[in-house]
Order: sequence, then structure tokens, then C-alpha cells
Amino acid sequence: MSRVALITGITGQDGSYLTEYLLSKGYIVHGLIRRASESHTQRIDHLRDARHDADSHLVLHYGDLADAGHLTALVYQTQPDEIYHLGAQSHVRVSFDVPDYTGEITGLGTLRLLEAVRRSGLKCSIYQASSSEMFGDAPAPQDEDTPFRPRSPYAIAKLYAYWLVRSYREGYGLAACNGIMFNHESPRRGEAFVSRKIAKAAAAILAGCQDKLLLGNLEARRDWGYAPEYVEAMWLMLQQDIARDLVFGTGEAHSVREFVEEAFAYIGLDWHDHVVTDHRCLRPTEVDALCANPHRAKQQLGWEARIHFRDLVRLMVDAELKALGRGVPSRPETFVNTWQPDWLKGV
Repeated sequence: MSRVALITGITGQDGSYLTEYLLSKGYIVHGLIRRASESHTQRIDHLRDARHDADSHLVLHYGDLADAGHLTALVYQTQPDEIYHLGAQSHVRVSFDVPDYTGEITGLGTLRLLEAVRRSGLKCSIYQASSSEMFGDAPAPQDEDTPFRPRSPYAIAKLYAYWLVRSYREGYGLAACNGIMFNHESPRRGEAFVSRKIAKAAAAILAGCQDKLLLGNLEARRDWGYAPEYVEAMWLMLQQDIARDLVFGTGEAHSVREFVEEAFAYIGLDWHDHVVTDHRCLRPTEVDALCANPHRAKQQLGWEARIHFRDLVRLMVDAELKALGRGVPSRPETFVNTWQPDWLKGV
């Protein structure tokens, strides 16, 4: 019998990669999607069975994390062995503009899902997508013992969800865990996120389609990893006998400025000629530095990052150049992006 997984946030970057990964392992995957006037399934369309019949291994269900009754019904209907809760309002800057909605979906949405599982009596494993933003201005590097000091409505909502998972694990015996993931990027990253914004703009400027790139805080430092590796970590967490909370990252921190420098230098441009600081992109409260200490993930799961900063930036710029019909730069010997997972179709 195929194992069954339920994924919230299936149409996002992580949801699409995780779906691809689980399908490669023979899972039946159910995904929760919100109804919209325009399709937002582009990241998973290459995985969908056009027949949409009962034999499909990928089944999409309309619903919303604000609807407790529907979540409960969905859990009963799908009877998943594993639940991957990735759905959220996940843009940090936007969370300052819509704090109520962020709390409703990112925080209370997690509560509704946990309650649905608890009330169903279903024995399944649950992965909750936590965030390094919960550490806020706690000194780097951060690990599982670092105190949380959130600095945004998004981080606060994620912290609420984190403690809910721990409470339901300890109080009700749910096999639920938190994966505290530091920044993980890819060509499937949303265009509003700074990594994709930089890569896309660099390619567009080279192609003559754009002239300026508007950015906020260039000095913010983040631990940047490659998203396909991180969904493998999600799966590994749910294969353990004991549910534990773990930190995932590369162990390296680089600034937004360094990301810009690397992206523009790779295609032979001077970023100073094109990057403009836009105060509208700044957060009311900034987080200066986030950097993982992922020693427990390696010790307990055997997981460690393969793709690091320079290769990540270059593979994202390559993808944008290809999307514009441009050739990619000849790769110097220092470009070592040779690893790609076997299951990745590269869309």
C-alpha cells in the first residue's frame, strides 16, 4: 500500500518540491489549495495527472486554513500517514501590513490543523514548517537551545505555531515536530522574496528589460540554502521513531549586499549602477543576522547542506537567464554546482 501524505501550502516553493519528492517515493499526495480567480498551481502543473481521476497519485482539494470544519473533514477523508503543514502567510515584510491575517493563517491555521488531527484520533506524523525568523535578534549562530526573540508579526505567529506543536506533542501524544528552517531558495521562490527578486532583476537588466532594482536593508545577513535539500529534511524528520524539533541551515551567513554582488558579478555587471535603496522595502523592526548551527540535524538525521551560497546564487541567475532565452555564463572552475537530486525534474 502506498503511503499517503497531506500537504498544506502545496503550491508554494517548498510544497512543489516536497510533492515531487514524495511522488518519486511512491506516495499518494493530497494537497490543500485556496480557490482563486486565476490558477496558482504553476509550480506543480508538471506533476499533475490530467485525468484527475481516482487513480491519480496527486489530488488537490480546495479549502482554507481559516476553515476548521473543512480541515477536519479533509483529515477524515484523506486519512494521511504524514501531514506536512507548509501553508502560511509567509512574507515577513507583508506581515507588518496584514498582522491580523498573518496571525489568523500562520498561527491559528496551525491550531485548526492540530485540532483536526487530535479530534480524528488519526495516528499520523505531522511536520510544522517553523522559521529562523523566530530567533529575531538573538545572537548568531542559532540552534535548538537559542532563546526566541521574534521581531515581526510573521515570526510571532510562527512562534505561536511552534509552541502549539510542542504542546500537542507533550499533552496529547501527537507525533508532531517543528523543522526550524533557515532561508532556503530556488528558481521556484516567489518573486516578492529578495533572493528571487535579485536573481530575476540581474537577468532582466542584462537583457535590457529592466534598469533598476529597488531593495531595502542590504546589510541583513542570512543563512541561504537550496530548497530541494530542505524538503528532504522534512521527510527525514517524519521517518524518526521520536518526534523532535530541529534546526536546518548551511552554517554560513551572507548579507543581501553579498547576494547582489555575487549575482551581478556573475553576469559581468556592476551592481552599483543598478541597485537603489527603497525605504518602502524596510521593515519597522529589522533582524540583523540569522545563521544556523545545524549540528543536531547532521547528528540525528545525517542531513547537511550540499549547495552553498555562491552556487545557489548562480543557479538562480542561470534559471532567470534561461527563462529570458539567454545563454548562461561560462562557468569558472570555482563553480561546483554538480549535485542535483535524482527526483528533481528541474521545472
